[in-house]
Amino acid sequence: LEEAAFQLQQIFRIDISIALNILGIESMRAGHCRAAFTCFKLAADRGYSKAQFNVGLCYEHGRGTEKDLEKAGFYYCQAASSHHPMAQYRYARYLLQHGPGSCWDRQHKAVALLERAAGAGITEAQAYLGVFYMRGLQPQEKRGLKYLLQAADSGDAQSRYHVGVCYEQGLGVQQSVAEALRHYRQSAAAGNARARERLRE
Repeated sequence: LEEAAFQLQQIFRIDISIALNILGIESMRAGHCRAAFTCFKLAADRGYSKAQFNVGLCYEHGRGTEKDLEKAGFYYCQAASSHHPMAQYRYARYLLQHGPGSCWDRQHKAVALLERAAGAGITEAQAYLGVFYMRGLQPQEKRGLKYLLQAADSGDAQSRYHVGVCYEQGLGVQQSVAEALRHYRQSAAAGNARARERLRE
């Protein structure tokens, strides 16, 4: 009976967190940012990762609360530790731009988080890693191209443009103007101005 009671408490706790998070989303859509933040915060403090991510967004963008990047990083970290892929991406970006500790430690941890987020299909993480590996201190062109292609195949026009650049310059792939043009055309068709400019050139 004790075990059953404990299980019911857990289910009840999770259900309340889900309900609060949904209420927060609806409040945000209605323009009631402060109420939304309160709902997200209540659910986040109960350990619900989706709400922790939403609290991070509120702190990052100053919605319903004061803008506070350190608090945003804290809540992204909480959600990321519960395997929330978009939080992993956001926390990685926070670490690279604002995080504490040595540059090497931050970068190492951020790349691991970005790899996990990219593996979970987060297009932003794939695109970020693609550019990161292409432009790093020790470029890993083949690895960068792999992530750029993943992001491009998910519909990211900017990454499709970068894939074109890789083919044009032979970065991580056999140089091919025909392939570069194909990728530039796809990127331009998706609205990328740099790809249209490159095609004209």
